[in-house]
Amino acid sequence: MDKIYLNEMKFYGYHGVLPEENRLGQRFWVSIVLSLDLKNAGMSDDLHDTVSYADIFEDVKGIVEGRPFKLLEAVAESIAAVILSKYSKVHSAKIKIIKPDPPIPGHYNSVAVEIERGREIE
Repeated sequence: MDKIYLNEMKFYGYHGVLPEENRLGQRFWVSIVLSLDLKNAGMSDDLHDTVSYADIFEDVKGIVEGRPFKLLEAVAESIAAVILSKYSKVHSAKIKIIKPDPPIPGHYNSVAVEIERGREIE
């Protein structure tokens, strides 16, 4: 299966369990891997045969910068659900959300959640 990568899109959102996360907000980096057949797009050179990176970016931005979620897992599920419901060419979506500055004492680069969701086969 062919892949489209959207790497480390950067957003500012208000997700988290702690009240200050919902009030002050913080940075979130989102990476997505979409699995789909890109042969027709490669042969036709026509955007209608693939998915628009710009449209996906705007969908993700709307979720990450939209209403607060407590858990990164819920943000990731929401992104996957929108992509799979809106873009019929996408067979599966892997979503990774990085929280580079969580309010956790200690030394680390970041925390992250990664999920992969696909279409149900009937």
